[in-house]
Amino acid sequence: MTQRSVLVVLFDGVQSLDVTGPVEVFAGASRFLGATYDLRTASVDGSPVRTSSGLVLVPDTALADAEPPHTLLVPGGEGTRVPAPALVGWLREHAPRAERLVSVCTGALLLAEAGQLDGHRVTTHWTVCEHLARTHPAVEVDPDPIFVRDGRLATSAGVTAGIDLALALVEEDHGREVALAVARHLVVFLRRPGNQAQFSAQLTAQTARREPLREVQHWITEHPSADLTVEALAARARLSPRHFARAFRSETGLTPGRYVDRVRLEHARRLLEDTSDGVAGIAHACGYGTPEAMRRAFVKALGTAPAEYRRRFRPGSDTD
Repeated sequence: MTQRSVLVVLFDGVQSLDVTGPVEVFAGASRFLGATYDLRTASVDGSPVRTSSGLVLVPDTALADAEPPHTLLVPGGEGTRVPAPALVGWLREHAPRAERLVSVCTGALLLAEAGQLDGHRVTTHWTVCEHLARTHPAVEVDPDPIFVRDGRLATSAGVTAGIDLALALVEEDHGREVALAVARHLVVFLRRPGNQAQFSAQLTAQTARREPLREVQHWITEHPSADLTVEALAARARLSPRHFARAFRSETGLTPGRYVDRVRLEHARRLLEDTSDGVAGIAHACGYGTPEAMRRAFVKALGTAPAEYRRRFRPGSDTD
């Protein structure tokens, strides 16, 4: 297998899991499966750094002494809020030399400061997407996916999304079986596609304060194929349809219909990714009624039909 060097940048206030998550993926591929990743860590001057959680990490070398890597990985953390000028300067000079440039979480802020994201589509942790878009208007910020690939550039959302991205890179480098074996060893899912939303439908919406409405939210998630009209849901909450619709929107930030749409779409995506069930059966299980109704929902929300979605995100499966 071709050896690939991976250099992970360290700095005070780095998020420890942004570092150790991807490192464990690459190291696992090398340790157990023969994939050859030469992993190195470096801080500006080679000194130990203290992570945002208080852990101390000891780098292998100083950035000035590091060999140009195949993959340069920039993690996030509180230290990205006021980045060290020396670190930004090093990234501005050296990041263009890496064959693959990767950021985890708010590491995207460092790359943006170094001018490496202009003209590219990227993502980062949902809490700083608006800030990144406002302060760097030349960067196309997509707040929804867990990771985004744009040529040699790969950016990911918060914390565990770095593991998803690292697994995708291992799959790109060494094939699906190697990536799947690493995922199994780490007891994580391999197949969380990059365009999966950073939040589930329930997390995207606010959780209702009042128990009857909160109960209805949970019931919708557990019964996507049920009658989820406003009238049926209002009866479950023991409210009039008009009062229910107004209260639901007030407390969750979404209309009942919009919330139901998101839950059904999320459930259908999961079934397409994780099962071999036919599209017609999935449409029925998710409350769409007909495959055509589900197709329209997918095209409207994702720009692709269910069969194509499955083909892209469940390799080896038959389309329906």
